[in-house]
Amino acid sequence: MVKRSPLFYVGDKYKLIDEIKQYFPDNIRHFVEPFVGGGSVFMNVEARDYLLNDLDANIIQLHRLLSANSNSGEAFIKDLLEKTASYGLSCSYLRDDVPKELKSQFPKTYFAEYNRDGYNKMRKDYNRSVTRDPRILYLLLIYGFNRMLRFNSHNDFNIPVGNVDFNANVVNALKSYFNVVAYCHIYWTSLDFRIFIDQLTLNTEDFVYLDPPYLITFSEYNKLWNLDIDLELLSVLDKLSSRGIRFAISNVTHYKGRVNETFLCWAKKYNIYHVNSNYISYHDNTIKNFDEVLVTNYK
Repeated sequence: MVKRSPLFYVGDKYKLIDEIKQYFPDNIRHFVEPFVGGGSVFMNVEARDYLLNDLDANIIQLHRLLSANSNSGEAFIKDLLEKTASYGLSCSYLRDDVPKELKSQFPKTYFAEYNRDGYNKMRKDYNRSVTRDPRILYLLLIYGFNRMLRFNSHNDFNIPVGNVDFNANVVNALKSYFNVVAYCHIYWTSLDFRIFIDQLTLNTEDFVYLDPPYLITFSEYNKLWNLDIDLELLSVLDKLSSRGIRFAISNVTHYKGRVNETFLCWAKKYNIYHVNSNYISYHDNTIKNFDEVLVTNYK
């Protein structure tokens, strides 16, 4: 059964893991992810050790929080539920808080209407706090629009309330995560991918999986990505391959009339597998057909 990350990360590979995992090698010593994101990939891969990185320090903070509570999961969930109650937020995992009248008036957005005031207070408390509680940050993610993490130039969390709440899917995902990380040797870092990979001592028993920002799509998380960085990443992969280190990289080659010609040209010297998927953008949440591939340097 596929395990899903409780961070519900934009661009998460949860729905694709069965398809891409069939191309992953067996007998992995170090499983390396320079762009770990929500973590649904590593959660479904067996390895001796896991070297997991993301440039977004807030994502890594949440991973560390959840990992640190993997052996006391029930108490952690209970604490989260108490915090939701203190802010008057709905919790469909335990009960149906939303009045029928509100559901009738706002049939598609009643969670957002019900939770807006409590959510805004929680967000304000978090942003004003000198020592920001990562548990509150996790709840802001759970109740926020599209379950995104975003901060403004003043480092204030600025996602508005979403039409979601603390439900059974959240609890199941948390328990699944705890069950995985409680028995794994995981090393978390928050570095630029170039620095992260350069500091590793890898050999032919290791495997690097990369799901970087996609150059030709419009997601929030790839706004700092550009062609120069893309080219540097491809150069890093060529160097890994020259040392016999196995890698697989996910990428989008065609999207809404745009084509990543540079990546397509580079990938021809390796093995290209087409992945059946659809892309949903934060800026345009309609489903758009596009071409996603997995490229490996091994058979």
